[in-house]
Amino acid sequence: MKIGIDLGTKNSLVFIPNKGIVMNEPSVVAVSLTDNKVMAVGLEAKEMIGRTPDTIRVYRPLREGVIADYRTTQAMLKHFINTVNTGFMRFFKPELLIGVPAGVSSTEKRAVIESGIWAGAKDVFLAKEPILSAIGAGIPINSSSGHMIVDIGGGTTEVAVISLGGIVNSYSLRVAGDKLDIAITDFIKDKYNLAIGEQTAEDIKIKIGTAVHEKDPKYLEIKGRDLMLGLPKTIKVSSNEICIAIADPLKDIIQCIKNVLRETPPELSADIMDKGMVIAGGGACLRNIASLFSEATGVPCFLAEDPLSCVAKGTGAMLDNLDVYKRSIMAKK
Repeated sequence: MKIGIDLGTKNSLVFIPNKGIVMNEPSVVAVSLTDNKVMAVGLEAKEMIGRTPDTIRVYRPLREGVIADYRTTQAMLKHFINTVNTGFMRFFKPELLIGVPAGVSSTEKRAVIESGIWAGAKDVFLAKEPILSAIGAGIPINSSSGHMIVDIGGGTTEVAVISLGGIVNSYSLRVAGDKLDIAITDFIKDKYNLAIGEQTAEDIKIKIGTAVHEKDPKYLEIKGRDLMLGLPKTIKVSSNEICIAIADPLKDIIQCIKNVLRETPPELSADIMDKGMVIAGGGACLRNIASLFSEATGVPCFLAEDPLSCVAKGTGAMLDNLDVYKRSIMAKK
């Protein structure tokens, strides 16, 4: 059995050939400190964030696209494998294909491989996320023309120029969805003296977040704790305020795109100007992000279809055609 996993900082998706995406869960694990056992994984664990007593700790085992907590990552992978590997097939160890950031170090690679083996896999293959994202977005990566992919996840933004099945040049920036949430939390704290949790910040970003100033802004009521009085308080924020809040992290991403474009060979630059760049990952869901990038770089910009599942779909396509994509696979154990 073959399983493709998009091991994301925010969400993890599991893909099985001929079945498609069979699982989409938050990358969160809840552990009971009294008996050191895993209590919940995924959505159930995410709902516990900010609401647990001292005896329960909620972990997000991946930070900035790589494993930050080895043991809980193993528990999470084991949970994913056991959930999808059912029936007669559970007697066979599966082969895993896991997406990792393009800028991953050899130590970080080894950590992913060892976690997969410990969780019950027979073999672990690793593939670079920009390649998987491009395949999932429907880009013909094996053609001899240049394609640019910007994959904005939870922990990392991957910008890559791809040609002939490989990455010509790329950059992994550890500024992505998480940093946008932190920027929103800090902005609300500074402007309104209101403390909000990470779940609320993410909600604000999803519901009214925008990358460019809007003439007709949206509004959202949010609840938090007044830092002066220590009491609950409700305020109303506009989408234009959120645009100001997230401007700095977005500038970092734009600078990263410009750096990659600057180092791209002229022939491939011409291809990218013709075809435009494709934005994938959860960050692509931020309203008006394509127009912001297009305006800042002068390169046409398009959103991938179903941007959240591009990497997972890419793992599926790669598992179906392993011989075609051999050059794109980095490591095997």
